[in-house]
Amino acid sequence: MYTLKEVLEAKNLAVIGASQDPLKPGSILLKLLKDTGFQGQIAGVNPRPGEMYGVPFYRTIHEVPFPVDLATLIIPPKAVVPCLADCARAGVKGVVISSEGFAETGSEGARYQQEVSAILRSSGMRGFGPNTMGIVNTATGMTTAYFCNERMLRPGSIGFAAQSGIFVGALLRYLTSFKELRISKALGLGNKVDVDESDVLAYFREDKQTEIVGLYLEDIRDGRRFLEEARKTVAQKPVFLLKGGRTAAGARASASHTASLAVDDKVLDGALRQAGVLRVGGIDQLMAALMGFRCMPLPKGGRIALVTFSGAQAIMSVDTATDEGLSLARFSGETRKRIAEVISSQSKAMNPVDIFPDMMVHGFEKTSTEILRALLTDDGVDGIIFISFATPDVEPYRPLVEVIQENLRKPVLFSLLGEKESMERCRVFLEGNRIPIFLLPEMGVKVFSLMWRYARIAMEKAVSVPI
Repeated sequence: MYTLKEVLEAKNLAVIGASQDPLKPGSILLKLLKDTGFQGQIAGVNPRPGEMYGVPFYRTIHEVPFPVDLATLIIPPKAVVPCLADCARAGVKGVVISSEGFAETGSEGARYQQEVSAILRSSGMRGFGPNTMGIVNTATGMTTAYFCNERMLRPGSIGFAAQSGIFVGALLRYLTSFKELRISKALGLGNKVDVDESDVLAYFREDKQTEIVGLYLEDIRDGRRFLEEARKTVAQKPVFLLKGGRTAAGARASASHTASLAVDDKVLDGALRQAGVLRVGGIDQLMAALMGFRCMPLPKGGRIALVTFSGAQAIMSVDTATDEGLSLARFSGETRKRIAEVISSQSKAMNPVDIFPDMMVHGFEKTSTEILRALLTDDGVDGIIFISFATPDVEPYRPLVEVIQENLRKPVLFSLLGEKESMERCRVFLEGNRIPIFLLPEMGVKVFSLMWRYARIAMEKAVSVPI
């Protein structure tokens, strides 16, 4: 059986279902491969001879004049089985079956899928799908996903696998629009006729380019193996899971989406915690967590300090911290002394630290930077959540960024609220300086909680997590 490494590092590709119609997927993919500079050889397979974007077409895979490492199938489901048999005879190492119409559609599709599975098992070919948008390797510029754009193919460190097609395409477009969130590999699993979540965990674990792993799953095919692979992978790099089909209604929907089988969510949640997998509740939390892990060091404890201009937001953050099992840091005598120089009221100099109204006396910059310097050097503080307002320009936050960058030994997470335009300017500025920013501070608290959970695993396993 061929390895996923051999497939993901394919040097030569065949697009079965290549088209001369520039609007069809089989044509869009050829243009993408040419435009993004994939260095391997490319062949189109189509019963009608011709070429597109300089890529020649051949009637069958057997006529391609070079060995094919990877073939992507963009053809009707009825044509997939004989095509796979041809690929097996031609010595193809891996296939991506983009076609829909298999087990997710009923008995006839399920029969097709069983035949696909049989061919893959007997030949040793590795198969992604069916019902998948494809795979991406940013290190080589290889992709079978025609929805990709140039930005998605810029090399990064986040490995992502999803039991979905359109969703992962849209998610990765959004994710890679952030400077710090670039992908290493993206793997569409679809119906998982062969390659599944356990296989990709094992692959990502050994892939040096991948430093963080993200998964979207609707079911888990082999729970015992998945948890075993998860434990091994978590010992080397963080693994995030976004799970669809948590409820009975969601499970029914996933059955018609990717032919998924229901799994008891409470049982799964407990098993994931034991394995060290970091489960996230939605796309917003996934994005936030990825940003936190990419940009900040892991904390050494679960004691947080809150700096705020709003008592209400601080109170809600404290509630969230309590729910997450975190504690409010107790400041050292030296820290209390330094904070008292800019915060006159003793009650407001405690944790949470309330900068209003003292910032009206000393100014926002002096008040905030003095407090940050004190907290960053206090060994009793493991992380800082800075809650403030989005300003029309970013200049008030430039001195804060400098203080953080000079003393970055613990995670500092921002939450700014205000006019939409101001928030966007502040977000771009802060994230451009590798400082995570969230709409609401409760999300920052949850991200810190995930970082502390993984930090405990890392300390136990002596893992060094790159940032």
